[in-house]
Amino acid sequence: MTSTTALVTGANKGIGKEIARQLVSAGFTVYLGSRDAARGRAAAEEIGGDCHLVELDVTDEKSIAAAAASIASLDVLINNAGVLVDSDTGPDASLSSFRATYETNVFGVVAVTNAFLPALRRSPAPRIVNISSGTASLGASTDEAVRASATGAPAVLSPGAVSYRSSKAALNMITALYAQALPGFRVNAMAPGLRATDLNGRARSLGDDPAEAAEGAVRLARLDDDGPTGTFVSWDLSVMPW
Repeated sequence: MTSTTALVTGANKGIGKEIARQLVSAGFTVYLGSRDAARGRAAAEEIGGDCHLVELDVTDEKSIAAAAASIASLDVLINNAGVLVDSDTGPDASLSSFRATYETNVFGVVAVTNAFLPALRRSPAPRIVNISSGTASLGASTDEAVRASATGAPAVLSPGAVSYRSSKAALNMITALYAQALPGFRVNAMAPGLRATDLNGRARSLGDDPAEAAEGAVRLARLDDDGPTGTFVSWDLSVMPW
C-alpha cells in the first residue's frame, strides 16, 4: 500500500478527528476538512505533524471547488461529514429534515467525491471510505429475528431517525455503484458503531471511544490493491448486512 495523502471531511471533531490523527501517526499527509475554519485549525494544530486545514463545507459547491483546486493529487478520500437532524419516525418527519439530512449525508458525499476524482485518479492506489451507519442496514431493520432479539441494537429496533437512516442506506448504494464504476479504486462503506460524539445525545452518553471506530476507517484507507471493494462493513471490518 503506497497511499500517502488523505482528505477527511468533517474532521474537526469526533470520529473524523480521530481518523485524521491516526492517519498522521501512520505517516500520511492529512488534509483536515472543516466547515468552521477556526475549529478546523485548532484540530489540525492539536493533531500536529503533517496535518493541514482545508476549509470545506460539503453542502457548498464553491467551497468544494476551492478545496479541490487546492489539492492536486490525493490517495485517500474519507467522506466522514454527516448530520442527524432529528430522530422522528417516517410519519412524523418533516420534508425539511429530509432535505437537510440528504444535503450533507448524500448529496455532499457525491459532490465531494466527484470533485476529487481527478486528484484521486492521479494516485497509484486510490481509496474512498464512506462513513455509514449500522442503522442503515435494510437487512437488520427488516429481520424479525433481529427486531425481536433482546440483544439487538436499540437504534435498529426503533422506527425512528428515518431521514438519517435512509440517507445512510442511500450512501451504501452509492458506495456499491461507485465501486463498480471505478475498478482501479477501493471504495467501501463502514458503520462506526455508537460512539461518544456530538451526533446525538444518546451517542454522547452511551457511545464508545471514537478512536476505535477510526481504526477501522484507517484500515480501509490502507487496503492492499487486492483488498475488498464495494463492501459495507462494521468498524472491525466484519461484513454488515445491506
